Amino acid sequence: MTPKGYTPLALLAADAEDLQVVSAVLQDAVAKVGDMAYLPARRRFAFVANRFVWEEGASKTKGPFTRVRAGIHFDDVTAVRKLNLDTSDPGAVVDVLCVAYEGGEDGGTVTITLAGGGAVALDVEAINATAEDISEPWRTQSKPDHETA
Repeated sequence: MTPKGYTPLALLAADAEDLQVVSAVLQDAVAKVGDMAYLPARRRFAFVANRFVWEEGASKTKGPFTRVRAGIHFDDVTAVRKLNLDTSDPGAVVDVLCVAYEGGEDGGTVTITLAGGGAVALDVEAINATAEDISEPWRTQSKPDHETA
């Protein structure tokens, strides 16, 4: 059963401003290390993650909240660097904090920053990203909390 008010997202990012929108919807998405892949022949980096549906739950203080499985890919990728990220356990879970771009019109680096100090850096010729909800959403009682003690 689809939660009331939920509309599946399908986003394209072609510039840094678009990528900020993608970053906002992916904040607090959780993914398994084994669900991330670089496909050099296709010049693509892709992963799937369970994203918190911020567009529905940002202003709510009590659950239920919603999560949904999302597919994310970046095209025009020429190299991938995993920074402070242990990939030996494909079942290890990572939490996406943000996605940012540094560079110009002729290319640069997209960095996917992860909780715990890890990151995935993508050298790209251009910003060319897609994020799309690919499952039915499900309810969760917890909302990501970034308050510090």
